[in-house]
Amino acid sequence: MAGDRETKPDGAEHERVHRQPFLIGVAGGTASGKSSVCSKIMELLGQNEIDHHQRQVAILSQDSFYRVLTQEQKAKALKGQFNFDHPDAFDNDLIISTLWDLKKGQTVHIPVYDFVSHSRKEETVTVYPADVVLFEGILMFYSQEIRDLFQMKLFVDTDADTRLSRRVLRDISERGRDLESVLAQYITFVKPAFEEFCLPTKKYADVIIPRGVDNLVAINLIVQHIQDILTGGLTKRLNGWFNGCGATKKQPSMESSSRPH
Repeated sequence: MAGDRETKPDGAEHERVHRQPFLIGVAGGTASGKSSVCSKIMELLGQNEIDHHQRQVAILSQDSFYRVLTQEQKAKALKGQFNFDHPDAFDNDLIISTLWDLKKGQTVHIPVYDFVSHSRKEETVTVYPADVVLFEGILMFYSQEIRDLFQMKLFVDTDADTRLSRRVLRDISERGRDLESVLAQYITFVKPAFEEFCLPTKKYADVIIPRGVDNLVAINLIVQHIQDILTGGLTKRLNGWFNGCGATKKQPSMESSSRPH
């Protein structure tokens, strides 16, 4: 997630305050490569070398918006008995208010979630106004109120065995879990939740990215689309550029390549 804790210069804040960002939702199953796809997009756009204050593209993760657990829920979580893949596990009200603040060109403060203790940390991450915002998460398209805020929706589609192996390695190395608990949680919660809540939202995607970050053809098309947004600016979007008033003439192959038939 892009951001830091420095104060944004007044001039730069004034320059961006009336710019409405282009919001892109990125969904997909656990460990499908959503964050890797977002990071690759940032890299190809050359945004990694730019100061946080001046970046035109920002990345947010739904993982930052887990609800604050009660003591009973936290006890279950520590035993691997809490379903973090259920829609109710996320603070959707905070996600919605954050997205609206971003649309208004405001600086936002994103929670930091500790996956070892299953709690929010005291610190937050500051995300400054950007022209394009990538918001990734397993259930980004589940809530219609959230889904409708995105002007483009991407779904990262990765083989289930690949996702499971990535999840096992991640949870053991980064979250202090053992193999038995990771597999038990996957079978009990993760797989059923994916099939019930995540996979059905694939139909809402404008662009489906098979194989995740390895699909450079799809990612390069998306990067080209974002570059057009960044160079075209707000005026073209308000004039209906993304509603077909110019996109077809400028890039006839882009729209047909990015939307499934």
